[in-house]
Amino acid sequence: MTVRILLADDEPLLRAGLRMILEAEDDFEVAGEAADGEQAVAATRRLQPDVVLMDIQMPNVDGLDATRRIVAQSGPATRVVILTTFGRDEYVFAALRSGASGFLLKNTPADELVNAVRVIARGDALLSPSITRRLIEQFAQIPPRPRAATELAGLTDPERTLLRLLSTGRSDAELADELDISETMARIQVRQLLAKLRLHDRVQAVVLAYESGLVRPGA
Repeated sequence: MTVRILLADDEPLLRAGLRMILEAEDDFEVAGEAADGEQAVAATRRLQPDVVLMDIQMPNVDGLDATRRIVAQSGPATRVVILTTFGRDEYVFAALRSGASGFLLKNTPADELVNAVRVIARGDALLSPSITRRLIEQFAQIPPRPRAATELAGLTDPERTLLRLLSTGRSDAELADELDISETMARIQVRQLLAKLRLHDRVQAVVLAYESGLVRPGA
C-alpha cells in the first residue's frame, strides 16, 4: 500500500526537505503541499491523503485549528501528525484534544520520521518519548474532568480493564499476553473499544483515561 502524505508548513525549504526524505521511500507518495492551515484543510478535502504532517504556527489558520477541521471532515480516513519546533505542554495537550494522532519535534531524525508516518498510516498513534513523559507528569497534576468520566459510563468491566492497559502504552502483543487472548483478538477488542468511545486512536484513549480519572499516574 502506498501512503499518501500532505505536507503543511509555511516554510518552503522545510517542505522541500521533508519531501526529499519521504519520497526516498518506495511506499510513500507526497500528494501535495500547503503553506497554511486553510490550504491544508482544502488540500485534504481535495486530495484525501492518508497522513498530514502539520506545523502548528502558520499564518491565517494555525495547525491546531486546521487539525480540528480535518478530523471533523475526514474522520479516521486522514490522520494528522503534528510536526513542530515547539514541544511546550500546552501545544501537546491542544494537539491531542484536536484529534492529532501523533506529535513529533522537527529535530526528529529522518529514520524516526519515516517510521512515525508508517505507524500513523496503519492506524496506530505515536508520541516522541520525551513528550510522553511530560504528558504523564502533567496529567498527575490536574484533577479528573467530570464530563470525561461520563464518557466511560457505558463501558463494561472488561472494557475498563482494557482501557487501563492501553493507558500504559502496551502493544497488541502485550495486551494479548496480559488478557490471555490472541494478538488478533486483542487488536479487534482495541478497535471495538475505540469505536464505542468514538475515538480515533490509542492516544485519544490514553487522554480520556487520564482525564476521566480512570487512571492516575503512579497508580
